[in-house]
Amino acid sequence: MTGPRPGVADTLSPDTLGGHVAGQLLRLGEHGGLSAADTEGYARTLVEALGPVARRSLELPPPSRSFLSDDHTPVEFSVSCEPGAAPSLRVLLEPGAGEHDLTGNGRTGLRVLREMGRRWGFTTDRLDELEDLFFPPSPRGPLALWCALELRPGGVPKVKAYLNPAASGAGRAAATVRKALKRLGHGKAFASLPESDRPLFFALDLGDWAEPRVKVYLAHDELSATEAGALSRMDDGPDPAEIEEFFRIAAGQDTGVAAGGLEAGAEDVRAAEEGRGPRVVRRPVQTCHAFTDTGSGLPSGFTLYVPVRDYARHDGEALARATTLLGRYGLDPSPVLRASTAVGARQPEDGVGLVAYLGLAHQRGRPPRITTYISSEAYEVRPPVPGRVANARPSQSLAAVALSPAPLPARP
Repeated sequence: MTGPRPGVADTLSPDTLGGHVAGQLLRLGEHGGLSAADTEGYARTLVEALGPVARRSLELPPPSRSFLSDDHTPVEFSVSCEPGAAPSLRVLLEPGAGEHDLTGNGRTGLRVLREMGRRWGFTTDRLDELEDLFFPPSPRGPLALWCALELRPGGVPKVKAYLNPAASGAGRAAATVRKALKRLGHGKAFASLPESDRPLFFALDLGDWAEPRVKVYLAHDELSATEAGALSRMDDGPDPAEIEEFFRIAAGQDTGVAAGGLEAGAEDVRAAEEGRGPRVVRRPVQTCHAFTDTGSGLPSGFTLYVPVRDYARHDGEALARATTLLGRYGLDPSPVLRASTAVGARQPEDGVGLVAYLGLAHQRGRPPRITTYISSEAYEVRPPVPGRVANARPSQSLAAVALSPAPLPARP
């Protein structure tokens, strides 16, 4: 008689990529309200999707220079919180990270997604319609295909695919987005996108979604809070003041001091005196415009992403900002704080980058939600940034952050 099937953590050393990220996912699931069986199944799926690189020793360099994270770990976690619902745990991964080029990377990613479709009973038809646009014979750019799994109770996740608009060259990225939107029935959508510096990703919801979305991600270099507030194109979308507030808190902006603790330049000082705030000049802020309605051409969703790791001295500050933002919406910060400890045992002031992005999402028919993106840091921890930071809290351990005062009440 055979015994119980060994868990994925029992089959891989924690010193391998797969063992490292599977262990993180198992701890996240334990803290995130998933059953042991569901969490084990999702960890196994993650390892299987990574393929042979899952057994690669962490003493070796990353299998490729993955654009997915700063240290090239092809996995990132996130916790999404909204009023009236349990927090949602997600994992983003690059299935083809072990391939030698983008062509192989894309082929592997498509194969893995189609295998997921067969396993969980969803079709990849919409993705298949776009294959020639995003998987040309000689692809370019920083990625071929990523996929995200929203981990739900019951063991069947919601699945998303992320594609590279610049696959045929950066100069053709906008045209690729326009063609892809048109093929999927969103012929008017491209005209509603705001001005940006470049398209970053084109994404599709696959499988069991009430309203599957088509999403366009845009990069905005040197963006101010006021400019960010004007980027939503939703009908009856968020108030610009709400977006500006999120931007300023996430970026740690204050009069006379640039985000991240560096002294402000003359233009930043003038902007602050005029009430515009210092301009973000590091990693670009991103926006996402989600389309579900093929008739109006207007997006039904808008998300702003601030790369908080570039504008904080260390992760203690990034977690403090996440706590403040969650409090603005009456949300309990403990799921995010527990997730941070589940992924990394280090003290937050010992590095910067564990908290990668903070996102504010508005979707028609749903309350706003805050998403905190958490890096795996399998290969490297970025050192903290020395220097003065406006309104910086004293260095705190994760335990101290978790015991900080209760969140502020929700705004009216």
